[in-house]
Formats: sequence, C-alpha cells, structure tokens
Amino acid sequence: MIATVLANILRLVLLILLQVLVLDHLDIANGYMVPYLYVLFLLMLPIELPAWAQLTLGAFTGLVMDHFSSTPGMHMSACVVLMFARIHLVRLLAPREGYEFGVRPTLPRMGFAWYFTYTGVLILVHHLWLFFIEVHRFDGFFTTFFRALLSALFTFALCLLAQFLTSSPDRGRR
Repeated sequence: MIATVLANILRLVLLILLQVLVLDHLDIANGYMVPYLYVLFLLMLPIELPAWAQLTLGAFTGLVMDHFSSTPGMHMSACVVLMFARIHLVRLLAPREGYEFGVRPTLPRMGFAWYFTYTGVLILVHHLWLFFIEVHRFDGFFTTFFRALLSALFTFALCLLAQFLTSSPDRGRR
C-alpha cells in the first residue's frame, strides 16, 4: 500500500516537472498541438480508487498545473471533468468478471483495444473541455475543436510512448 502511494506521488512529481519544464515550452504547429502529458498520472490511478478520491486527486493535479501555468481554474476544471468521465467510463468498459483488485490501467495489463478506448476518450474529454474553457466562446468552434483534437492525438501518442517505455505486463500493480 505504501509502495503504491509513493509510486503515484513520484509519478505525479515527474510528470508535472516534465510538463512544466519541457512540454509547456514546445511550440508545435503554431500552438495547434499542445501536449498535456500530466494527465497520464490521472489515467494510471488504480481502478478501485473511490470516486471522491479520484475527483479530489483530479482537482489537486489541476490546481498544481494552474499554479505553474497561471491559468486560474482551467486545468483544475478539466481534470475534474476528466475524472468524472473516468468514473463512468471504467464502469462502462468493465469486463464481465470485473477488474482485478489493485490493477492500474496500463497498456500491457488491459490490452490495446481497452487502453485505446479508455485513454483516447478521456484525453479527448480533457482537451475539449480545456480548450473551450480557454477561449470562452463557441464562435470559432471548428478551429478550437481542431486544435483540441490535434493536441489530444499528440498527448495520446506521448501516453502510448510512455506506456511502451515504462510498463511491462508483470508491473501493472503500482
């Protein structure tokens, strides 16, 4: 239990540092592709985590990102929406026999189809919410939607890369 908590804290710190020190300074396609890899922390939380804890961790993660990005409440609201969607999506994607206790949703452990659906939907929800909150209007709907979609695809590719580099089938519990 302590090892799981420490592994998650370390993962959060490393992903926030990577986001703030490296990824936030990238300018890809004139700002149309903005990777937000820090969401991988939220996506890799254990499945059996209670809903209140998921929403609280989402709010805390977003608050930390808002602090470093000077975006009051934008990342926090997007992370809470992501975690709310995660609660329902995990139930929707649950196998017939249920999830094994203590399993993190990783690519090797859950399979490509499950992980693709889980990660793709949640990253897209996060990015759509974040980008539409950022512009505060719908008059440039297609431009904002296209920007969110490209950024979500880039973030998804980085999440897949991180999974391939760090996960193995026997390490799916931390």
